[in-house]
Amino acid sequence: MKYFFESVVEKKEKGYMIQIPFNVWEVCKQRDVIKGEVILDNKLINCELLPKEKGNYEIHIGDEDAVSVELGVPHKIVLHITGSLIRMDQNSPYSVENPIRKIDSINVIIQPEDGLCGQSCVAMLAGNTIAEVITVMDCREWQATMGMMISALNYYGIDHADVINYTEGRDTVLPRCCIMMEKMGRFCHYLVHFDGKYYDSNLGVLEEYDMSKLLGYLEIKC
Repeated sequence: MKYFFESVVEKKEKGYMIQIPFNVWEVCKQRDVIKGEVILDNKLINCELLPKEKGNYEIHIGDEDAVSVELGVPHKIVLHITGSLIRMDQNSPYSVENPIRKIDSINVIIQPEDGLCGQSCVAMLAGNTIAEVITVMDCREWQATMGMMISALNYYGIDHADVINYTEGRDTVLPRCCIMMEKMGRFCHYLVHFDGKYYDSNLGVLEEYDMSKLLGYLEIKC
């Protein structure tokens, strides 16, 4: 999976570092130092993700790769972490060619209790129940991560982009359908955008949304 965001390159004691605007533990099975690669100023660079605390990481790039990079200003960055998703699409009866359904409408699903917004989003997209999605994802309240949701989408044959866009409150034009992430304390809240409406498992169907709250989104292809 790839992750698109803007960040600055800074010179620190450990070398040239780039801050990551999301919790790496939420999308990656690995801990400690993680190998990856970034596209920075149209250049592919091998890198390491160094842990800070509680799933927060920063990207370390070599001095030779940072020599021509302007420091302290935002750069568009694509990060690729290999092997970063839990796969649950094995033995699935579905595929991209044979998905669980064609997404041409969304019915809002209100979560029965807090902490099931991720499962609710997958259920809305799959046209399934939260209970069924919980079984597929094998996670309960407050346990759903974007990585788990992507793996569930794969299980149901729901096609999606291979890049998660982190907008961090900047003005954004959303695709026709996507899973939206907004920061809520130390957790993320997830909701679905479809055809200009916002399907929130807490609030129902919304006609408007404050984009300054948006952390990022994953496009769903439909």
